[in-house]
Amino acid sequence: MNKNAGISTLKGIGEKTEKLFLKLGVATVDDLLHYYPRTYEIFGPPVPVSEVQEGHICTVSGAVFGRIQVSGTKNMQVTTLYLKDLTGTLKVIWFRMPFLRNTLGRSGPVILRGRVVRKRDGLVMEHPQIYDPAARYNEKLHSMQPVYGLTAGLTNNAIIKAVRQALESNSIPEDFLPEELETAYDFPPYEAALYEMHFPHFKETFIEARRRFVFEEFLTFVLSLRYVKESGERMKNHFTMKQQPAIDTFLQSLPYELTAAQMRVWNEILKEMTGDYVMSRLVQGDVGSGKTIVAFLGLLLSGLNGYQGALMAPTEVLARQHYEKISGMLEHYGLPLKAELLTGSMTAKQKREAYVRIESGSSSIIIGTHALIQEKVNYRNLALVITDEQHRFGVRQREQLAGKGLTPHILVMSATPIPRTLGIILYGDLDISVINELPMNRLPIKNCVVDTGYRPKAYAFIRQQTELGRQCYVICPMVEESENLDAENVTDYSQMLQEILGPSIRVGYLHGKMKEKDEIMTAFGRNEIQVLVSTTVVEVGIDVPNATVIMIENAERFGLAQLHQLRGRVGRGKYQSYCIFMTASRSKETKERLEILNHSNDGFYIANEDLRLRGPGDLFGIRQSGVLDFKIADVFQDAALLQEANAAAERLLLEDPDLSQEQHRKLKDHLQKKLKDLMLETTL
Repeated sequence: MNKNAGISTLKGIGEKTEKLFLKLGVATVDDLLHYYPRTYEIFGPPVPVSEVQEGHICTVSGAVFGRIQVSGTKNMQVTTLYLKDLTGTLKVIWFRMPFLRNTLGRSGPVILRGRVVRKRDGLVMEHPQIYDPAARYNEKLHSMQPVYGLTAGLTNNAIIKAVRQALESNSIPEDFLPEELETAYDFPPYEAALYEMHFPHFKETFIEARRRFVFEEFLTFVLSLRYVKESGERMKNHFTMKQQPAIDTFLQSLPYELTAAQMRVWNEILKEMTGDYVMSRLVQGDVGSGKTIVAFLGLLLSGLNGYQGALMAPTEVLARQHYEKISGMLEHYGLPLKAELLTGSMTAKQKREAYVRIESGSSSIIIGTHALIQEKVNYRNLALVITDEQHRFGVRQREQLAGKGLTPHILVMSATPIPRTLGIILYGDLDISVINELPMNRLPIKNCVVDTGYRPKAYAFIRQQTELGRQCYVICPMVEESENLDAENVTDYSQMLQEILGPSIRVGYLHGKMKEKDEIMTAFGRNEIQVLVSTTVVEVGIDVPNATVIMIENAERFGLAQLHQLRGRVGRGKYQSYCIFMTASRSKETKERLEILNHSNDGFYIANEDLRLRGPGDLFGIRQSGVLDFKIADVFQDAALLQEANAAAERLLLEDPDLSQEQHRKLKDHLQKKLKDLMLETTL
């Protein structure tokens, strides 16, 4: 079977299943082989009911005690049973599985495996896997079972069957890693490593296989950046710009002074935009460091020189917030420029009218989402594009914009604190500016790390803050067994919290699969929702200065950098803000990690500490929320491998700059394909 054959060539995958795989980005057998598990279940012996721990996936064995009950609404039926062993009784619930009442526990003991959470009536195991009869569990005991990212309608077992078939079909792709590197780093052979990634024999063999593929991912990325930088380096600046006195007047009129760091970065941008070559710059600044005002100065410089500037945001809600803020400043300070909003949800008529104003040049500052680079948008003279790190532009995307005019300046804004040593490698195609001071008027966030016994006090504090007119977030982590349980986890929690807080406080919920995400975020922004229970989907794309509390459940399940990003949802206004890290873990390592956040609001310090503390023990948890879309690599956990891959790339290019030698041919072919896939088309 050809590795590039469509996924439907595998037995059992018809048209309907093929469409589900396409939703996961899996179109070919090759895609499937590189669709790695997002985590692994390690099947240990069952534990006594008295030893189950909140926040952990546990396996218990026992008998069904009493009657199995089904309650709830037609759309959300909850099946409840009690499992009893010699040490105690555990409440267990399933969502939308009423048939279990007639099938479970009729033939003796059962084994259940699932996450244990705390409800008001004590510890509860939610939606566990069932091993009935119990002997079925022995087949998996001491094994590592893959858990894949899913989409509605596609089960983990369906993916496992498809992957096994692909691995056994002689369609393993060619190994592109040069033999010299495979030997130098003592990597396992390609085919064996691929099998271990999906179906590990042992934890040690999995770690070695993962090490190989992380190195490959980093090597491909670093080489891609090198070629991209060379292809676009020192492009001539076609926009004649001069310093504008109106910007100095604007800065003097502001009710606050820019920090020294903001002024330093603004001067770097000003120098490049008025210089001889096109700017490609990353502005890295901690949450709340004032990157937006620096971006606005760049847009002003373009507009006041007679050109256009575009600001691309990751969500419509944030695009609208930027538009309202920028429009307000232009009007308030009497600046002679017009802002334009362009998003996908606008009506056809609204878009047509916006296109006319953009093409005529009457709108100087254009703010929006990906709609900004679509075919129908024609700019009069686009000189600057500012993007969020979620929208890193590739060469082809830059060409799309260049096709609408000349090659614009590019400014990438990043709130993710990355140690400088890694930043230089990761952003190899961009110059880096760092805003490392917070504005004087920002009150530092007050933090506390607490165990689950503090929860009633936390709820009382949330009620107190809402009574003062403030708003709060509660973050629930992803449910690991199935992506489809995100919704139940968040909706169930929000219903429970609504009952506790009472009808005078409106509790809303948000998760990644909701179609009405923007409507919920907008309602929260308007204080129509006082408490928002959410997954990490709020990590980017929402700015609510009135929000003063964020409580993060199971904080031990996130990387420090992601926790810091989540904490950045509060402390954005004039009110004192608070972050409550709730953890069920009693381990010394967890306490040490969370104490770093407890005692510091400095994202760059936290990033370095995260880098120091994270290790192989984190391989099976939720992946660190990354700046870049790596399949398995993590820039914090795998920092040493990133640096090794960077050094290997330098050696390769020194020896063979065009990768034209025979032993590098497969690597070159792989890179060319990758560059195309990443929208970074260029010639090697």
